[in-house]
This record gives sequence, C-alpha cells and structure tokens, in this order.
Amino acid sequence: MMSGHGLMWSAMFRPDKPELRRRVDWKRMRALFAPYWSQQITVLACIVVAALLGLVPGFMTARIIDVAIPRHDLRELGIDVGVILGSALIAALVGVAQGYLNSVVGEGIMRDIRTQLVSHLHRMPLSFFTGTKTGEIMNRVSNDVDNIDNVVTGTLTSIVTNVIVIGSTLVAMFLWNWRLALLSVAIVPLMVFPLGPVGRRMYDIRKKTREKRDQIESITQETLSISGITLIKSFAREAYEKSRFYDVGTRLMHLEIDLAMVGRWFLASVTAMVLVGPALVWFGGGWYAIAGGLQVGVVVAFVSFIQGRLYGPAAALAGIQVQIVSALAVFERIFDYLDMQPEEYAPQGSIVLPGVRGDIVFDEVTFSYDGSSRDVLDGISFHVASGQAVAFVGPSGAGKTTITQLVPRFYDPQSGRVLVDGHDVRAVDLESLRRDIGIVTQETYLFHDTIANNLRYGKPDATDAELQTAARAANIHEFIASLPDRYDTIVGERGHKLSGGERQRLAIARVLLKDPRILILDEATSSLDSENEAAIQAALVTAMRGRTSLVVAHRLSTILAADTIFVVDAGRIVETGRHGELLARGGLYSRLYRTQFRDLSA
Repeated sequence: MMSGHGLMWSAMFRPDKPELRRRVDWKRMRALFAPYWSQQITVLACIVVAALLGLVPGFMTARIIDVAIPRHDLRELGIDVGVILGSALIAALVGVAQGYLNSVVGEGIMRDIRTQLVSHLHRMPLSFFTGTKTGEIMNRVSNDVDNIDNVVTGTLTSIVTNVIVIGSTLVAMFLWNWRLALLSVAIVPLMVFPLGPVGRRMYDIRKKTREKRDQIESITQETLSISGITLIKSFAREAYEKSRFYDVGTRLMHLEIDLAMVGRWFLASVTAMVLVGPALVWFGGGWYAIAGGLQVGVVVAFVSFIQGRLYGPAAALAGIQVQIVSALAVFERIFDYLDMQPEEYAPQGSIVLPGVRGDIVFDEVTFSYDGSSRDVLDGISFHVASGQAVAFVGPSGAGKTTITQLVPRFYDPQSGRVLVDGHDVRAVDLESLRRDIGIVTQETYLFHDTIANNLRYGKPDATDAELQTAARAANIHEFIASLPDRYDTIVGERGHKLSGGERQRLAIARVLLKDPRILILDEATSSLDSENEAAIQAALVTAMRGRTSLVVAHRLSTILAADTIFVVDAGRIVETGRHGELLARGGLYSRLYRTQFRDLSA
C-alpha cells in the first residue's frame, strides 16, 4: 500500500523527458516508503485536517467584513474571531503530531538507505575496493545520502501539503464564486510552464557537482589520513596539494554557481505572477463589487486565499519540483551502487562446509586483475595436503600474494579451479569457507578501539582468559600488561599508537583467537626485529601445527619451517621442494637465497 509522499511524488512530478524515466526507478523509490505506510496515512490525515482548518480564517474574515461590522454585532464578531483562534490552535496541535510522524518516517527511511547501502558495499568483492577510491565510496555513503535527507524528511511532505491546500482552496473558491475562481487560476499555467527545461538542466548540473564532490572527498581522504599526511610532509608537497584541492574546488564552485543561476529567471517570473494574480482579483472583484454583484468581504477573502493558499503553495511546488529533479541525480548514484553485483555468498546449490579440513588444490589456475591481458598467474597447479605448511617465495610481483587471495575467494580465476577439501570454492558457501580461514598480512589493520575489542573481532564471545592465551602465544601479552589500561587501551587510528611490530603481533593474536583450519601468513613477520621474530616464530610453529598454512615469506626462518617451498616466478611455479633440495639444484631459489635470505639470516 502506498499513500502520501509516494503517491504524490510519482503522480505529479515524473519528469517528461524519456531518458529521465529510464534512469529513475520510481517503483524502487516508492518502495522506500512502504514499511511506513501506517505513519504516512496518519500524516496524510493530519495534512487534510490542517488544510481544511486553514480555510476557516478566510471564511470568517468575509463574515466579519460583510456581516459583523455592517450590523455592528459584537457577539457575531466575537464568535467569528473565536472560531479563527480555535482553528489556529487545533491546526498547531495537528502540526506538532504531523511533524513528529514525518520525522519518524523520514529518519527511518534515511536509516534504511544507509544500512542497505553500507551492507551492500560490505558484500562487494575485493576488486571493487581496489578499483574505487575510498573518498568516492565515503561520499556516496555519507554526503549523497545526506543530500536526499531534505527531500525525504521535508520536501515530500511539503508536496503533499501544498497539493491538498491548493485542492481544498480551489474547491472552496469555485463553490463560493466561480467567476473569481477562474480569474484567480488564470495565471497558474504561466507559473508551471518552465518547470520541464529548468528541471532537466538542474539535473545535469547536479550530477556533475556530485562527481566533483567525489574528487574532493577522495583528495581529503588521501591527504588527511595518517599515511597520506606523512607522505606529504616527507616530500614537502603541501603547496602542491593546496593547489590541487583549490583547482577541484574552483570547478565545483563554478558548477554550484551555474546551479544557483539556472532557475533564477524562472523563480523571478513566479514571484511576479504571485503579485500579478492578486492585482487581477482586486480589479475583477472590485468591478463586480462596484456593480453590486459581489460583497467586499468575498473579494478580501479571495485575495487572502490566492496569496496564502493558492499562489504561495503553487510557487513552492514549482521550486520543490526543481529540487526533486535535481535530487534525482543523487538517487541515481545511490542506486548505481546498489545495482552493482556483490559477491555470491551462497550461490544456488552451494555447499555449506560443516568444517574445513584444509586440503587445497590449484588446478591449472590462470588469473589476471580486471581481466587484463597480463596474466598474474599462468597455469598454476599444486596440492597442499591438510595440515601441511607451505611457503611461497620468489621475486616481487611474481604472484605469491595473489595465490593466497584466491583461496578465500577474494578473486576468481579466469580459468582453472581452486579446490578446498575437494570442492571448487566458487560452489561453496562463502561464509562457511571464510570462517575457517585466518589471514595475517604485512599491512595490519586495527580499528580505533580497545586492544580487547580488536582481538575479539576474530571471536566475539572470547573470554578474557582466551584473549590472554592468544596474546601470550603471539608474544604480546607482557607488552599489553605493561600499559596503564592493559587490554582496554585504545590503539588509535589504524593502530598508529603502536609500533609496526606490536600491531603485527596483535594481528597474529587475533587470528590465533579465531583458531582457523587454514592459516595464511603474507609476510606476517616482516615488521619484527630479530628478537621478536624468534619469539613469534616459535608461536607460529605451534599455531601452524595441525593446520594448513600458506606462508608468503621474506624471512629465512619461516621458509625453513615449511614442509614444501614453492618458488614462483612470472606467475608460474618454477621450483618445488624443501630448503636443502632447492639449494642443491642451484636454480632461482638458490640465487634468491644467496642475494636475499642469506643476508637476512646473518
């Protein structure tokens, strides 16, 4: 069921241009209001009551002028004024109730849009985030949704209110005196004729302004983050960043000026019509009154009606229509994101893994980012038995990290298969797969929260004892215990109150707390000094025992612990074996060891 906002919006303000009809999904927009239909009906009832009460002062004014004053009837005058005051008081109370319900509907819709958008983005594949600027995403989630807030919470109610006010006023006017009513509405077409072209122009400009705001948000996100500001200061690029921000801001400024000027002449003409209309009624009504066919009070009442309840609402509707057509560009941007294909967490007929054993097979896997011509992986095949620990070594850019990212299905290969426990990961329920995979990367991410809450992200119901056990295993408990707030210490934005090694040890403790069957360590000990690495390495040997472990390593100690070493070069596995075997062959691994690993082990 749909009423109030949704009905009026779709019925009255659908743009005439075919391309706008193709772009805007009106059914989808009306569906946003569906959960709040009962509140909308009550709001509509309040609007109708307030609109009818708004007619009372006009009728009473005519009665005061034509009846009470000529007859010198104080009792009649008192009754008429009392009715005016009473209607105003009741209308005010109805307005309070309407305002509350309208806020409930509007803010509920905004919450639903934000939740739907953020939830949808959480389910987008990793490739979306690597190919989209964070600032653009934040701009759509925050600013774009905020931009339609006024439309949802205020504009649509104003539309319904003005339509009902105009409708009730026209009915009353035609029933009262059809000649003056016709004279009053004669100029209304002149007020609404320019709406189409003005609205379309504003739609185009608004769309461009949102794109510029995306750029500004992206620059802000990049340059005001800790990493970004550190880079700017280290290269002394403050002046360049100021110039770059100024240039984009200038282009946005010009677009906003164009947007403000588009409807200027149109609004000026509407304002002129608001003045011309009453003049026509005064002239025509005065002529009728002089001729003896009309009472003066009726003329006064008509002028008050057209100024307060006809031309004013009509002008407001004209401005609102322009605002809505402009806001459609923002709705389109939000719907564009919602229409993006998310990850299939549970494909039709997908297999829910009751528990992962950890047997992994790559079968002729070929992969390239964005389907480009350059293959990052070229026909990779290998088998890791459940419980084995394997290491991937090779030159930078060889494809080592990409291999590990295909196991939790962050990406899908263009050809070949990745199998976990004999099942193609594309046919497996993603949640059941990923809940048994733990990942520690070189770039550790911590939330701006307490140490305890960061650790519990891997296991929300973990006890304090479990936190301490995991922290001890990662050689971080003693450090946490030395802090004034211990496990309640706030780690700061992205954990920057901690050193790189401390952040990484917390990340390892977080994964140990999750207790996964498959462990992926992507250079997880790269930020540790030799002393800490030795302690962590001992903990990792224990943690990897009985688990399938995939290790991308630049440290010799991690490689020595592996059951099998895969040497990756240019997207292919060129050597396989244990440390001693590979050294004896004198191939790529031996060269890497002599130039890199030997120095690290010294």
